[in-house]
Amino acid sequence: MEKIILLTLEHLGLSTIGVLFGIAVGLPLGIMITRRRKLAGLVVGTTEMLQTIPSLAMLALLMMWLGLGNSTLIIALFLYSLLPIVRNTYTGLVNVDTGLIEAGRGMGMTRLQVLRLVQLPLALPVILAGIRVALITAIGVATIGTLIGAGGLGELIWLGMKNIETSKGVNMLFSGAIPAALLAIACELGLERLEKALTPRGLRVSPESMKN
Repeated sequence: MEKIILLTLEHLGLSTIGVLFGIAVGLPLGIMITRRRKLAGLVVGTTEMLQTIPSLAMLALLMMWLGLGNSTLIIALFLYSLLPIVRNTYTGLVNVDTGLIEAGRGMGMTRLQVLRLVQLPLALPVILAGIRVALITAIGVATIGTLIGAGGLGELIWLGMKNIETSKGVNMLFSGAIPAALLAIACELGLERLEKALTPRGLRVSPESMKN
């Protein structure tokens, strides 16, 4: 049981680090392309292309460059997290009511203040939806990180698959798969609560309404 807990924490740590790198790059990138709309298609298209690369192929390509270990997995998770974060940041910001933006400017706000005080709070539900997708995807992809020498719950899943014909192998498989699934559900629920906590009550809107 102790090993399962340690591997679960390691799995969460690797997934979170990869997504945090994605946020650090994807959020500013998404904001930038709202200012330069001509670049939006190129940037989003590039991230979509990265997303279409099968995870095993991505890990194999990165392994040839970076070698085995956690670093290679983290880079892969970072690349996969870019699309939902960049796209949702862009979509959320461009769909903010222009009347509210003009009202902010009319109050004497600078462009940065309008972004920080008006656009980002209104776009936050859409942005966090992208982060949720990125994190859940990362948790899933991280399970095959064991094939390149990375840690996490994939170790138990892989050992279970190699011994699937035995009861011990089946138990190991479920010991890795079930915590991974529960981890994804917990992250989903946790980010939903974070969204409600960070979004001012008067500015809370659903992602669906932002698209209308």
